[in-house]
Amino acid sequence: MDIKSFILNYKEAFSERAELPIAFWYSAEAIAETDKINGCLFKGLKLVRDGIPISLNEANIGCGGGKFYTGFAEMNDYIPQFVSLKERYKQTPEMVCSFIDKMQVPKAKGAYLNFARLDLIDSFDLIEGLLFLVTPDILSGLATWAYFDNNSDSAVQSLFGSGCSTVVTRAVLENKKQGRSTFIGFFDPSVRPYFEENILSFVIPFSRFKEMYHTMRQSCLFDTHAWSKIRDRIQT
Repeated sequence: MDIKSFILNYKEAFSERAELPIAFWYSAEAIAETDKINGCLFKGLKLVRDGIPISLNEANIGCGGGKFYTGFAEMNDYIPQFVSLKERYKQTPEMVCSFIDKMQVPKAKGAYLNFARLDLIDSFDLIEGLLFLVTPDILSGLATWAYFDNNSDSAVQSLFGSGCSTVVTRAVLENKKQGRSTFIGFFDPSVRPYFEENILSFVIPFSRFKEMYHTMRQSCLFDTHAWSKIRDRIQT
């Protein structure tokens, strides 16, 4: 799998105006010096979108939930109460605990979690997944591509969770079982202020991307009348 070839195909399919996806992966060493991010860790993606990679760990992630869902810390006792009683995202703290118990958040696979725009990395080999920041039109194309060779009801999933859990945790868990699901996210009101009002997240874990890489040009994204109309609209 070649990054430059994929970028060329992606731009041809979605137009030159389409934002490149962001790769994320764990490593033993930081790839970039990164200041502490107070609050939601996805504040740091503004830098990444501008072409500046970031490396996160327990010390520079300022959100307790962010530390937990990226695997750098145990769950603090206050998280269920905070999510339920403060944020009011679940009716009871017990529901939050049940959700977390079922998810089984894994430990971090390295000392750092890195995010970098796809054109700034050399290989797909070590990534956990690709994060696409998508408008409805781009989401339509990505989801339809994901459905192309997968009849499973879980081919594209939209699950409850924080921004970091729907991006990082879900990708890591899917890779662990060599799964074929992709994930729509950024429905969490706590992450939405840091992105445009028409942006959601779409994550392709590496276990699934290894398959989808080879089906892109076979799918509706190339040489079909319906998609060509959407592509033209993305381009304008």
